[in-house]
Amino acid sequence: MGHLASKDIYRHLGKRLDQAPVRTPWTPIFRELVEALYSPAEARLVSRLPYRPSTLARIAGMTGESETALRPLIEGLCSKGLVLDIWNGTEYQYLVSPLVIGFFEFTMMRTGPNLPQARWAELFTGYMFGEKDFLLANFGDGQQVSVMRTLPHEETLGAHVEILDYEKASAIIEEHTEFSLGLCSCRHEKHHLGHAPCRTPMETCTSMGTGAQFLIRNGFAKPIDKIQMRDILARSRDLGLTLSTDNVRRDAGFICHCCGCCCNLLLGVRETGYTGILVTSSYLAAVDETLCTGCGLCAKACPVAAIEMGIRGAGSQSRPATKFAQIGAICLGCGVCALQCPTGALKLQQRPQKVLHPEDSFERVMLQALERDTFQTFLFDNPESQTQEFMRALVGGFLKLPPVKRALLGEKLRSRFLLALRRMAKSSYSPV
Repeated sequence: MGHLASKDIYRHLGKRLDQAPVRTPWTPIFRELVEALYSPAEARLVSRLPYRPSTLARIAGMTGESETALRPLIEGLCSKGLVLDIWNGTEYQYLVSPLVIGFFEFTMMRTGPNLPQARWAELFTGYMFGEKDFLLANFGDGQQVSVMRTLPHEETLGAHVEILDYEKASAIIEEHTEFSLGLCSCRHEKHHLGHAPCRTPMETCTSMGTGAQFLIRNGFAKPIDKIQMRDILARSRDLGLTLSTDNVRRDAGFICHCCGCCCNLLLGVRETGYTGILVTSSYLAAVDETLCTGCGLCAKACPVAAIEMGIRGAGSQSRPATKFAQIGAICLGCGVCALQCPTGALKLQQRPQKVLHPEDSFERVMLQALERDTFQTFLFDNPESQTQEFMRALVGGFLKLPPVKRALLGEKLRSRFLLALRRMAKSSYSPV
């Protein structure tokens, strides 16, 4: 009976985790994953935690547990990356980690003896790519608001192309004074899956500001300084890595340095065609055919296989056929191809269609939740309350109606809707 009760605890935890802005539908592999990561006591507590960031005092009042009893369990969850501890300048607030960015990254950044890292890696990759439920739940309906966005290599921008500071990795670094360096979770995962060794160093996960503080405080990363951050950025340019960051225009908290062979985001875009997995930059690669020699280095470098080599002059007796680069529809606007072009034929140009990059993490989370039908959890965030459970079902059903969702996500209403949410957040709870 105890074993069956434990299974019920994990099923309840699964329902709780699935209400995050990144959905985690219940599957056989996800059951194995949560059983491998959470003890029964941890699973029981996490399934009862509020959906919004909350102080220990609020959690204690909501769960009926004392702060003294809760503190060691929550601190243990933070040390495993299963709960986030957020310092608001006065006190810590706690938030259940979503899968991404969250307990996948933090789990695979962990080091130490006797950790079942190979098993974790097997379960994560099985859930995110072996089964289709996770990708379908988050991107199968054309969702466009994702956790991360592409940063262009600034050196690859065409002449007279304007770039704003939030699109510059160098400017993002200059905004901050605190930095951290840790293991790349994707590269570490592939290492434990037995993939071929990657030429990119394992330690490439860089974070800044409060994100760096969280990682250092909980032992996931080590502190570095701004000079080291600049050096890592230069190394990524030389290695031809894809840069990505928070899908926000203000207060980005990390920069990823991604290789095409290991990165789960790039793998997802390349193998599924769901471009929303990694939001594009505001730029698009363009080819000057008069300079292109058809060497194919750009196609080899593209991390999402967006470049094909076309043939011109085929069938002409006066001129032999030659190859040239052609940019496909899923270009991320990263500039990695242009870094490899020996003739300068490839440059990044302004993308003709505007790309939605949310203002900050509050806006991103709200839009993500609205797209993925979990927005109601931020309005009624107590999983222990039956009244709030009824309100979540009622409001959630209304927000799922296609005309309602289209209207709130459309350009005409989106800004006013988000402004109203900000006002409500300031008056009732701390922003996510």
